[in-house]
Amino acid sequence: MLHKAKPYFLFLVFGFIVHWTQAQQCNLTLRGKIIHLENGEPIEAASILIMENRSGAVSDPNGNFVIRDLCPGTYTIKVQYLGHKEILQTLQLTGNTLNQTFRMEEESLDLGGVEVHGHRDAVQTTTAVTSLYGEALLQARGESLGESLKRVAGVTTFSTGNTIAKPVIHGMHSNRIMILNNGIRLEGQQWGAEHAPEIDPFLADEITVIKGAETVRFGPEAMGGVILVNPPSLPTSKKHLTELHLIGGTNGQMGNISASHEGGSDKIKGLGYRVQASAKRAGFVKSPNYYQANTGMAEYNFSTALGYSSGDLGIESYYSFFNTEIGILRDAHTGNLSDLEEIIRNGEPFNKPDFSYEISNPKQQVNHHLAKLKAHYHLNPSWKLNLQYGFQLNNRKEYDRRRGDLNARPSLDLELFTNTLELFLDHNLKSNWSGSFGFNLIQQANSNIPGTGVTPLIPNYNMLNGGVYWMEKYLKGPLELEAGVRYDYRKVDAARFVGNELQEASLDYQNFSAFIGGLYQLSPYFSFSSNLGSAWRPPNVNELFSQGLHHGAAAVEIGDANLLSEKSLKWVNGLEFEKDKVLIEFTGYLNQIQNYIYLNPTGETYVSLRGTFNVYEYLQANALFYGVDLSGSYAFSERINAYAKGSIIRARNTDMDNYFPFIPSDRMDWGLSYSFGKKDNPNSHQFTFSNQLVARQKREPDFDLAPAPPSYALINLAYQKKIQLAKNQLNVGVQVNNLLNTEYKEYMNRFRYFTDDMGRNILIKLNYQF
Repeated sequence: MLHKAKPYFLFLVFGFIVHWTQAQQCNLTLRGKIIHLENGEPIEAASILIMENRSGAVSDPNGNFVIRDLCPGTYTIKVQYLGHKEILQTLQLTGNTLNQTFRMEEESLDLGGVEVHGHRDAVQTTTAVTSLYGEALLQARGESLGESLKRVAGVTTFSTGNTIAKPVIHGMHSNRIMILNNGIRLEGQQWGAEHAPEIDPFLADEITVIKGAETVRFGPEAMGGVILVNPPSLPTSKKHLTELHLIGGTNGQMGNISASHEGGSDKIKGLGYRVQASAKRAGFVKSPNYYQANTGMAEYNFSTALGYSSGDLGIESYYSFFNTEIGILRDAHTGNLSDLEEIIRNGEPFNKPDFSYEISNPKQQVNHHLAKLKAHYHLNPSWKLNLQYGFQLNNRKEYDRRRGDLNARPSLDLELFTNTLELFLDHNLKSNWSGSFGFNLIQQANSNIPGTGVTPLIPNYNMLNGGVYWMEKYLKGPLELEAGVRYDYRKVDAARFVGNELQEASLDYQNFSAFIGGLYQLSPYFSFSSNLGSAWRPPNVNELFSQGLHHGAAAVEIGDANLLSEKSLKWVNGLEFEKDKVLIEFTGYLNQIQNYIYLNPTGETYVSLRGTFNVYEYLQANALFYGVDLSGSYAFSERINAYAKGSIIRARNTDMDNYFPFIPSDRMDWGLSYSFGKKDNPNSHQFTFSNQLVARQKREPDFDLAPAPPSYALINLAYQKKIQLAKNQLNVGVQVNNLLNTEYKEYMNRFRYFTDDMGRNILIKLNYQF
């Protein structure tokens, strides 16, 4: 009997092995991206369905989707999106992962009730990209652009006090970071440490950070990275949406309001519009134990857009106005040398007043106008011609504490006109190739308005920059490759009077830049990306010609007319793991820069009738920047989630074998959230606890005005509640920053020599969509 049962037993074992092997093989993954055939921009909320097993996915705001746990075999994929032709495609899945791009063509039929949004160009790159949108952006409302972006690993701020902050990406800031407002490069006086970006974050529904060298796409000022501030696409059918934000903060007794309305025309299909405005008012910032005198601010902003989109033609106009008045910490402008030495030694201001909304000298007033006109035309389904013109007017006034009638006159009054013109041709071919080539032109004129009674810090200048570029991308299966090359030429003419002597200069700069990158899906859960890019940046006018007191920074700055262009080679590598409840993203980078320009404290002081100020000079050296960013999340259950992110950066002066000033210290942020109710519950609410840990900057330059401040830890709490009111949505949020009212100083704050950072701040946020 045993002999007769043996074949049956072996058959069972063989069947089990086959079944187990097949089960092990059913761990394959289909990844992909859904984009418009006409212009390559991503499509959100497209439906991807596998006909054989009825599994599927929905594309995210970047057009990406993933379907896991598939067995080897042949599958029929159906891709659907309203207003577009359905795609039916057969795919053979054999390896670990198949990466497929689906290009959807707009339907020419008249589909009643279907809303086809206007075009918004998407930046498709193999370098590290992170976006803030949806819930993350909603939680950041009421913060400046710089503060909002601190939610991204590898991004910090370089600040002047607690009301002025500008973003830092991998140690780069100011003229090394390009910010695009609705596709137009933002051109203000961004060279100053206390010159925050002239942009209202409320106008955006998505803010994207690109961490690689992107000079080929955008030009020389993108050598450190790019920040894209994108408003929503304009509606093109009869549909209206109004959104209201109300925000209040206890620290500074801040109030912030923003309202927007958008809609489309029923009579003229394809016509849409949007209007948006915001206002913000805050008084003296409070450190844990005292108010900081003269740190109030006022801000008023407005934007509007009008666009038309048809099958082949699209036209869009856009205008934004940014206006702000910001007080500068009064004790940053000391009266004499002994006062300056005493306040730095003490680390606290002498003047500790009661709360007030008053903004007096020293202060700055800035207004910025930006106008855009863009058109595109589809030559055929694969080729699109784009034309974009932008105009900007930036006026910056900085006021010092002066005697008599002079106190009402600005000490620095700059007016900057900028014209930009871009013409480029995009192509998306069915043979897996896509790309773009074109040229752009930038013309600037910067003038010192007479009547300040002070020798201008920087001269009047005219700048003309022309660039041509070509980029190509190839995508097939799990592999994505891209490469590009660019040439730029820049001419700068500068002039100013110093006393009765006219000083003039005419400078020329030119250089090539290039990049090559790739992304490969290593397994169903692992993807690896690598991008190597060369970049360059000519010295800015302030670095060349600064010669005097920079009032907003409360410092004397000395330029060097013999500075050379910076040239860099940056290598960025990324690894992403995503499976079930786990998401981990790792970015490592190496950036070698020749002729790196930096502002260095000399240890000297300058004494004048207006006070005593530290002296800084622009120097140049070879540099090596390297570091890592790490972020991840884990879902313990449907209700409990954890996240962590951190960054480490090193920046060495390889000529002197020491460190550069104003480089972010090591930091980490982690948190836990608990959700009440299921994710799809329209009335859900969530509680979040987070802890921010910042190490002391031990890699200091050989000389600084004061030692780097000690490490610190901050505890923050947040509560978010969604309330469905008929067809409308109400979001209620409460945030407590620095819950324990901890005394601390941030190394990247230029006013850390004079004061502590902000104490506890309780924010109440209301958002109503109807």
